[in-house]
Amino acid sequence: MEKPGNSDVIVVGGGVVGLTTALVLAEAGRRVRVWAREPAERTTSAVAGALWWPYRIAPKALARTWALVSLSVYEELAARPEESGVRLVEGVMGETRLDELGSWAARVPGLRAATAEEYPGTALRARLPLIDMPAHLRHLRERLLRAGGTVEERTVTDLAEPDAPVVVNCAGLGARELVPDPAVRPVRGQLVIVENPGIREWLVSTDPAAGTTTYVFPQPDRVILGGTTDEDDWSRVPDPEVAARIVERCAALRPEVAGARVLGHLVGLRPVRETVRLEREVRPDGRVLVHNYGHGGAGVTVAWGCAREAAGLVGPAASV
Repeated sequence: MEKPGNSDVIVVGGGVVGLTTALVLAEAGRRVRVWAREPAERTTSAVAGALWWPYRIAPKALARTWALVSLSVYEELAARPEESGVRLVEGVMGETRLDELGSWAARVPGLRAATAEEYPGTALRARLPLIDMPAHLRHLRERLLRAGGTVEERTVTDLAEPDAPVVVNCAGLGARELVPDPAVRPVRGQLVIVENPGIREWLVSTDPAAGTTTYVFPQPDRVILGGTTDEDDWSRVPDPEVAARIVERCAALRPEVAGARVLGHLVGLRPVRETVRLEREVRPDGRVLVHNYGHGGAGVTVAWGCAREAAGLVGPAASV
């Protein structure tokens, strides 16, 4: 085996956080290898509804900074939606007020209070990145390969395994066993995918009394209907009764989806942690380990901000 050089980095995890982190490092001149247990198309990231919004993620101040970095990148990528999978789309965020948000909200394009005609209740309207995740994951992987990185399907059972001076742990829910870190736990999300009957705007509505969040996220060829937030539920099998309730809730908001042909059912396990773990650790043998996991349902929202911070923790090649 070739002896690792001081520019070598192995990124463990091939979801959106892992691929974005690997890409930032590769485009900064590192020789990067991604070790992923499964293809990106089978990760939780591929199942994400993927609307940019700082959602259930802490620490809040850092998360908002990471989110705004990511917003800038997604705005650039939205100029090439067919290639990147990123579009800027108008929509309404229900049960949300401007005065509940911080100063970061001033950076969000088109953010304003929704009118009564736009939503029957308190809501905000904005133009946000809405990401077609299968297309975006392909974009990240192809761009990584062009930058000289590699992606290998390989299961890691110990963070001491990778043969590189720097390892970046982007294992998501896998960090629970790999680190191990019992603070990482699943929050199950179930989605229904239907044909797009002509919906062009996204919609999110929250019912605090019922404890549900309902969303309609249109892609050009389909609409993603959601969702659920089932804490500590490890099941990846779609529940038909849950699916029927999701369609019913979404149809109450957008009647067009009631008769739309169902294309499929998806389940993802969000890697939730009380706070994101993004820190540098020096192992006893002198190798560097950078942790970047625990993003919950906001991995897409903060991916670029966290990737750039993780790359900073790795440091320049000459310093390793």
